[in-house]
Amino acid sequence: MKRILSIDTPKYIGKKIKVCGWVNTIRSHGKILFVDLRDRKGILQLVFTPQNKNAYKLVKDVRPEWVIEVVGEVSERPKQMINPKIETGKIEISVQDLKILSKAKTLPFSIDGLGYEIDEEKRMKYRYLDLRRERMKKNLISRDKIIQFMQDYLHKEEFVEIKTPILSK
Repeated sequence: MKRILSIDTPKYIGKKIKVCGWVNTIRSHGKILFVDLRDRKGILQLVFTPQNKNAYKLVKDVRPEWVIEVVGEVSERPKQMINPKIETGKIEISVQDLKILSKAKTLPFSIDGLGYEIDEEKRMKYRYLDLRRERMKKNLISRDKIIQFMQDYLHKEEFVEIKTPILSK
C-alpha cells in the first residue's frame, strides 16, 4: 500500500490508507486514544479504539516524536469535533494497524515554539530536531523557491550552471 501525505487524506474518505510521520501529541479520552500525527505537509488525527486490539495495545507505549506507520480508514469527524485550524480538521483515521518505525528519546528542547529562547550551540548540536520546527520548515521551503526561481530565470537566459567540487585539506 502506498503512503499518503496528511494533506491528501481528505480525498480518501471511506477508504483504507497508510500514513507515516512523527507523533505530535497523544490524548486519552477514556478508552479512546487520539494521536496527532505530523508529517511534512501537516497534522492528522488518528483514533485508536479497543476493537483493534494489536494497534490499541501498541499505541499505549508510543511517545512524542516517535515515527509510526498506520493503516486505517478515513472518516469524517462529527460536526462538533471539526478543527478549522488545520487543513485535515474535517477528517480522522480510525486505525486498524500500527507499526513503530523509530523510537525517540526525550527531546533536549521543545520543537513547538519559535526556538529563539534556545541557546544557539544547542540548536546547532541538535540541528536535525531544530529543522522539525514549523518556522525552520517555512524558511527551507522559501529558500528552495527562491533558488528555483533564480535557476529558472538564468536557464531561460541561456546561462549554464557549473558546480565545481570544493577541495580541502
